[in-house]
Amino acid sequence: MNFKLTKSERNWVLYDVGNSAFTLLIATIIPIYFNYLAESGGLSSVEYLAYWGYAASAATFVVALLGPILGTLADTKGFKKPIFALSLFVGAVACICMGFAKQWLAFLIVFLIAKIGYSGSLIFYDSMLSDVTTEERMDHVSSQGYAWGYIGSCIPFVVCLVIVLGSGKLGISMETAMAVSFVIVALWWVLMTVPLFQSYRQKYYIEKQPHAVTESFRRIGRAFGNIRKEKRIFMFLLAFFFYIDGVYTIIDMATAYGSALGLDSTGLLLALLVTQIVAFPCCIIFGRLANKYSADLLITVCIFAYLGIAVFAMFLTTQSQFWAMAVLVGMFQGGIQALSRSYFTRIIPAEQSGEYFGFLDICGKGASFVGTTIVSLVSQITGDISKGVGMIAVLFVIGAILFRYAVKLNANVIAGKSS
Repeated sequence: MNFKLTKSERNWVLYDVGNSAFTLLIATIIPIYFNYLAESGGLSSVEYLAYWGYAASAATFVVALLGPILGTLADTKGFKKPIFALSLFVGAVACICMGFAKQWLAFLIVFLIAKIGYSGSLIFYDSMLSDVTTEERMDHVSSQGYAWGYIGSCIPFVVCLVIVLGSGKLGISMETAMAVSFVIVALWWVLMTVPLFQSYRQKYYIEKQPHAVTESFRRIGRAFGNIRKEKRIFMFLLAFFFYIDGVYTIIDMATAYGSALGLDSTGLLLALLVTQIVAFPCCIIFGRLANKYSADLLITVCIFAYLGIAVFAMFLTTQSQFWAMAVLVGMFQGGIQALSRSYFTRIIPAEQSGEYFGFLDICGKGASFVGTTIVSLVSQITGDISKGVGMIAVLFVIGAILFRYAVKLNANVIAGKSS
């Protein structure tokens, strides 16, 4: 297989480079800044972690509800690009507005809007994969997206890090430094999206209906019925719900967890920068390995690796241990996300990719709602943050069992078609 990306594939990958800057901001600087605002507002470390978790959960819950509706509508001919643009606009504008929110509750509300726009755009972006590449190249292109997203996002992140950490030497306040950082990330996000807007063409679609919105609701019902009949798709979605729950919860809560443990903020940021750097080659490696080994085997390896990471996180107490965890996460984070995306793309109808990815988003973002909420509740009830984080391990165990069953069902379907 030719590993060189086509123009359409390259432009699709560039959006990952753009949106990953916002992803990295959420995982690193934003939680630390919210901790600063929370302390100024008189919140304890446990309350800070809980409220941050609730905000992340609320955002994912809203997107999980809207995902299938917007995804189904986007499958209509000529609709996908405009709805994608609207989500990007909401996310980027709200990202800039976060710099003007100086009180912790106001900041959380604006963050909620930004996260909804960002998460919504990913539904349409992921569903574009079948339009920009071929089935045999999906693992490779999907992995390239995550890989370049990881390394590309480091550019605006390093600039923002220098501004935030050097705000005193620059003669500006922490609030001003954060406002500048939010603008930088929003501009990077939008500029990296321009090539995709220029080249993207929706190849697979549903013809326009007289009442597109009403028809989208009907198609949701039909798609849900099809998913229930297609056991291989249903079981994959159920497995994905559990194992990606753990992945997203670790992404959303890592910096907040480290801050709540009292670890040095600068060290946390640098450790998560290392995660991005490590993830770049590892994600490409997983994409190459998919040419030799099945995607389902590689996904299984990643799930069990994350299980080990979740157990390790329970006993994390020092900065060096956090760094070790950051490296381990970087090794498997891109692989499990990229291969899950391409695996799902293969087992669904290409012309209905938007609505099916809407359901995948329910299982992904909706699962993250469950994960962050569980961590927050258990931490508050027990007063022990480590016990809350420990609950993540259970999700990976359940996810691994269900995924292997889904793989078995898919193998039976393929065998039936070939016989």
